[in-house]
Amino acid sequence: MIEKLATYVNGNDALVRRGRHIECSLLVGVGDNDFIIEIKGGRVTNVRRRAIAIESGCFAVRASADVWHEHWSALPKRDHHDLFSMLAAGHAEIDGDLLPFMQNLLYFKALLAAPRAANEKA
Repeated sequence: MIEKLATYVNGNDALVRRGRHIECSLLVGVGDNDFIIEIKGGRVTNVRRRAIAIESGCFAVRASADVWHEHWSALPKRDHHDLFSMLAAGHAEIDGDLLPFMQNLLYFKALLAAPRAANEKA
């Protein structure tokens, strides 16, 4: 799912517009796999597996593969429907420079929920 993030985000004009001033990379951990997500002007320009352990983004969000799978389902259950619910329940963790994350909170929450759209159409 995360590999197709660019398709889900870049096809959402409102989301791209919301992030139009954002240029950064972030790390998303899906179970044992870490992905670097590169964003320019609100568009996801690249999604790739982290090649070496010292690669990072300005911040990282990590959760188990099962937690992300539930988060991206068409109707996620309680404590999986929102990034902050996942954090509060201990299902996910975030670290790094949280300033860009908090300054663009709605964008990043929508970005990380974007794969849900594929399951809503199914």
